[in-house]
Amino acid sequence: MIDPDWQNPEGVPLSAILFGGRRPSTIPLVNEAFDWEHGVFMGSACGSETTAAAIGQAGVLRRDPFAMLPFCGYNMGDYFAHWLSFAKKTDRAKLPKVYFVNWFRKSADGKFLWPGYGDNSRVLKWICERIAGTGKAQQTPIGNLPTPDALDLSGLNISAEDVTTLTSMDKDGWKKEIEDVAANYAKFGSHLPTALGKELDELRKRLG
Repeated sequence: MIDPDWQNPEGVPLSAILFGGRRPSTIPLVNEAFDWEHGVFMGSACGSETTAAAIGQAGVLRRDPFAMLPFCGYNMGDYFAHWLSFAKKTDRAKLPKVYFVNWFRKSADGKFLWPGYGDNSRVLKWICERIAGTGKAQQTPIGNLPTPDALDLSGLNISAEDVTTLTSMDKDGWKKEIEDVAANYAKFGSHLPTALGKELDELRKRLG
């Protein structure tokens, strides 16, 4: 199924970029960025809860911007600036939409709310519909989330309550999230682009 142009030296158009993290709470199933800068903010704030297999201690939130910490050969703040620079190099209409996905949201009793695996294609379908201009979304302080009826859930055994949880914003959880992101940003010092500090401040204002 690979595209014949996959090695085209001129490049190929990108319609969407997806970031993700293993988060049992707070982070919704899928979130669409408002614009390119907001999308870079999402990538810079990437975090996952560790598993015992990873570092021997489970349940610890580890920030890993763009999932690139083990691979980036220079200051991550400068890496953020590189991503931000694309908005100045091309027509904004050609920039990919940016999404953050979280397949690992859990209920209060520790059960996964989303089945994952092949059913993740249901979320990819919504993303494709958003790109085509047909997918329904609700605007929230953290980004554009699917309306409860926007996802194709045909044949899926999932309660309306769980769908609402997966597609809604946890305001108190996001207020804590902001402070954790701010603490991580502080590590970059003068290398942190001012645009990302502004994104953080604007999110804080939107959350009230």
